[in-house]
Amino acid sequence: MASRYPEQRSGRGATVNDRPQRFGLAAREADGDWLDQRHDIDGEAPPLRTIVTIEKPKTIIARNSSPDIGFDRSINPYRGCEHGCIYCFARPTHAFHDLSPGLDFETRLFAKPDAADLLRRELAAPGYRCRPIAFGTNTDPYQPIEARYRITRACLAVLAETRHPITITTKSDRVLADLELLRGMAADGLAAVAMSITSLDPKTARTLEPRAPHPERRLAAVRTLADAGVPVHVSIAPVIPQITDHEIEHLVERAAQAGARGVFFLPVRLPHEVAPLFRAWLEAHHPDRAAKVMATIQSIRGGRDNDGNFFTRMKGQGPWAELLRTRFTIAVRKAGLGRERMALRTDLFRPPVLPGQQMSLF
Repeated sequence: MASRYPEQRSGRGATVNDRPQRFGLAAREADGDWLDQRHDIDGEAPPLRTIVTIEKPKTIIARNSSPDIGFDRSINPYRGCEHGCIYCFARPTHAFHDLSPGLDFETRLFAKPDAADLLRRELAAPGYRCRPIAFGTNTDPYQPIEARYRITRACLAVLAETRHPITITTKSDRVLADLELLRGMAADGLAAVAMSITSLDPKTARTLEPRAPHPERRLAAVRTLADAGVPVHVSIAPVIPQITDHEIEHLVERAAQAGARGVFFLPVRLPHEVAPLFRAWLEAHHPDRAAKVMATIQSIRGGRDNDGNFFTRMKGQGPWAELLRTRFTIAVRKAGLGRERMALRTDLFRPPVLPGQQMSLF
C-alpha cells in the first residue's frame, strides 16, 4: 500500500517537496500511479543525501531595517539548513532558487567559502560603521556541514582579529568547537550566544527538528559556554500550541539551571510556504490534534495562518498569546532570571588592513 506521504524520508523534517508557486513557475506534480508502483516494488524510499553547492556572492553582510528586530546586519554562511526544522521561517528563501522550501531546503544546501575574505573587505571599507553582526538569523551557522566547511569559524576569526561584536543563534553544540575564540571575545564584551531549545522531549524534537542535536546536548553547551564566561541566553522559539507550549515552565527552569543569563520566546510563525508544509507535518505526526493546533495558531495570528505585520508577528495577539506571555513571565520570575539584554561593545573595533593597503598611524 502506498504511503500517504510518499516523499517523507527518515531523518528529514518536511513530508513533502512541492515546488514554489509564488513566482509563476510551473507546478511539479508526481504521478500517482508511479508512486504506488515505487512503494509496492521498492518499499520505503532510501534516505536523502545532502548536496552542497558552492555559492560565490559579491558581499556577505546582509542589512535589514525592520523596526522589530534588534540588529541591522547579519551573516549567513549557508543557504538551506540540514537541521530540517519544520517550522523554520527561512524555508521560503529556497523558492528564490526554484527549489522547494520542503525537502530541498534540508538537502540541497549552498555554502559560501569566500565569506571570510568578503567580510574582511567589507569591514575595511572607509564608510563602515561598527554595530553587532548577527549569525544564525536565517539558517544555522553550526549546522552539520560547518564541520567540513568551517565558514563560520573563518568569519569569527576575522571578527576576533578586528575586535568586532557578534551575536550567534544556534541549535547546535557545535558552537563549542569555537569556544576559545568566543571566550576571548566575550572577555572584552564582544560576543554573546543564544541557544535555541524548543522541546526537551526527544520524540518531539526528533520530528520537529530531526537533525539538530539532542536537547540535553544543547543544555550542556549552555553550561559550558556560561562556565567559560560567554554570555548565553536560551531561545524558546517557536512555542507551538498543543505541541510544545506545555514545556514552557520546564524549559525556563532548565535554562536557568544551566547558567543562562536570560530566556526569551516567540510563538510559531508560518509565512508563505511554511504554512502548508507545517499542515502536512501535523497530518503526518499529530493527526489527532492537527485541526486544534491550526485553530489555536490562527487565533494568535488574527484569524490567519500567519501575521507578517511588524511587532505583532513576534508577539501574537488574543487570549492565547496573552496566556503564553503570562505563563512565561511567571516562569522567568520563579527561575530568578532577569531581563538582561545582550549589550555588546562597539568602541574596540579596528578595521582590517587589506593587502597593499597602508596601515593607519593611529
